Amino acid sequence: MRKAVTLAAVALTSTLALGSAVPAFAAGPSPSPSAGHSTGSNDSSASLRLSAASGKPGDEVEVTVRAPKGSTALSVSSKALEDIRLSPAGEGTWTGAAKIAEVADGSHGVSLTGTGPDGAKLQAGAQLTVKSGVTPPAPVSSLKLSADHGRTGDEIGVTVKTATDVQNAYVSSDAFGGRVDLKGDGHGTWTGTAVVAKGVKTGYYGVHAFAGGKEFDTVKFSTEAGGGGGGKPDVKPVTPLKPSEHKKPKGSVNTGQAPAGPLPEAAADRA
Repeated sequence: MRKAVTLAAVALTSTLALGSAVPAFAAGPSPSPSAGHSTGSNDSSASLRLSAASGKPGDEVEVTVRAPKGSTALSVSSKALEDIRLSPAGEGTWTGAAKIAEVADGSHGVSLTGTGPDGAKLQAGAQLTVKSGVTPPAPVSSLKLSADHGRTGDEIGVTVKTATDVQNAYVSSDAFGGRVDLKGDGHGTWTGTAVVAKGVKTGYYGVHAFAGGKEFDTVKFSTEAGGGGGGKPDVKPVTPLKPSEHKKPKGSVNTGQAPAGPLPEAAADRA
């Protein structure tokens, strides 16, 4: 009997303790949202999506924006996109299309700004990679001759400039008797000396330039038959006769000319 009374007393004490705690919680003020917080209109409530992650100038990209219904002043901007205009496409959705602009290759940002229905600021972003799709032009090879004409034996300097990864360069011409190999400096410059071949005829010859086994240019080279080096004419000068070498005809002075005939007076005496 004593045990039962003890248990009842314990139960009553517990009930009173719990009952006394209830007013303590009720007496305090209820928690309220923090100032400036806008449910459903923060940055994460808006999204921006592009139909392609990359493209080249001139390609069209579709833009899709999702934001709370009633949002205003929605705008998408990017240096990589031209004239982006959005139009409503359903509840909380706006769409548009724009062409990729002529910008430098690389990644460009695309940003969305706007105002939510409760006046909160909306923001979202995306990335667009621009690839021009144009292969950079290969370095232009060039050919230069120290002279554009010559005669047999003349030496003609040859200079060829190419990309640094070219393994060989040479020129070929009938004016030089065929192929002339050039020596490279390891930085894309090739040099050598061509000699105008013996027996070339007067006229024009093509000088064909090759780099890496492929012909890239042909220049005109003129030749003049004869010679013997240095471009000097192979002609012996005419030497005038010495006075002692002149023949003296009989009956006349040494004029170098034959006598014209007897004088009239001498002819009359003989008659």
